[in-house]
Amino acid sequence: MNDGDGTRCVHAGLEPARTGEPLPPQPVLAAQFHLGEPGGDFYGRADNPTWRALESAIGDLDGGDCLVYASGMAAVSALLRVVLRPGDTVVLPSDGYYLARSYVRDHMGGLDVREVPTAGEWSASVVEGARLVLLETPSNPGLDVCDIAAVSALAHAAGALVAVDNTTATPLGQRPLELGADVVVASDTKALSGHSDLVLGHISTRDAELAARLRAERTASGAVAGPFEAWLAHRGLGTLDLRLARQAENAAAVYAVLRAHPAVRGVRWPGSVDDPAHPVAARQMRRFGGVVTFELADEDAVAAFLGASRLVSAATSFGGLHTTADRRARWGDAVPAGLLRLSCGCEDPSDLTADLRAALDRL
Repeated sequence: MNDGDGTRCVHAGLEPARTGEPLPPQPVLAAQFHLGEPGGDFYGRADNPTWRALESAIGDLDGGDCLVYASGMAAVSALLRVVLRPGDTVVLPSDGYYLARSYVRDHMGGLDVREVPTAGEWSASVVEGARLVLLETPSNPGLDVCDIAAVSALAHAAGALVAVDNTTATPLGQRPLELGADVVVASDTKALSGHSDLVLGHISTRDAELAARLRAERTASGAVAGPFEAWLAHRGLGTLDLRLARQAENAAAVYAVLRAHPAVRGVRWPGSVDDPAHPVAARQMRRFGGVVTFELADEDAVAAFLGASRLVSAATSFGGLHTTADRRARWGDAVPAGLLRLSCGCEDPSDLTADLRAALDRL
């Protein structure tokens, strides 16, 4: 039976019904377990029933074997450590999350690093000799998009693995494994958990051997998720379908307001037919999220806008219930000083657009 997104989110990772047992998954907070026959839980760094429930849920949505990590960067760095060796070539998005690039540069020596814009020219020469191609689509913060299937075909022909950072799209918005990628990686701090109250990440793959290597490395390195955080993420996952629907509705309404306002330029949202990323995004994305990027004149204009808004909070991260805005240049992204990544929350669309319009008019 092919259940819809809402049904899959609500029921993903649930155990079969047993009389007298709790209906929703419950957290198991133990660090130690009674020892018995081999194969059971024995120590909290090696495994945990609460992880397994969440991994089952996310893996079902991603279409692969899932491992949860203490953060999105814990997941990304684990993948890099397991796959790459000194002398290998890795292809990274030059416009993706900056910490992925800085981690490779500052903590992984001996690699040949190629940085490629997400919407750049992807050709056989770009991936030639690569061991790993890491994509981020839509990119953060610019919201550019690349063709996952086309890049995967090029990379596989060159003998490279393809990993896709799917944080912005989520498993409901995009399924990279179905498009030819080997690995999905994501920060579940963002929309997947959706309540801005935890830090978590995951990797999903259909490669059983790679999954086993990642699991062994996670146990040895200790980059494990806390069971309470895993339980909160599983609870938040149940409303992902509903939250994404409202956030996308808000993004469409906000995009229209921003495009029409004279104080704003460079508005990006792949869900709009007017966005340069839309043709590719429409082919590979199942739905569009709530993140919009736009530019104000400068840092002072951003401060004035945020000070005038009643509903928009200045905060980093994205995908939560509350609408937030982050001036990305403050973190070192190579973007204009006035560029804002706006994460549309779950407020009423009319309230959010009225607030944004009033704050922009104050400029």
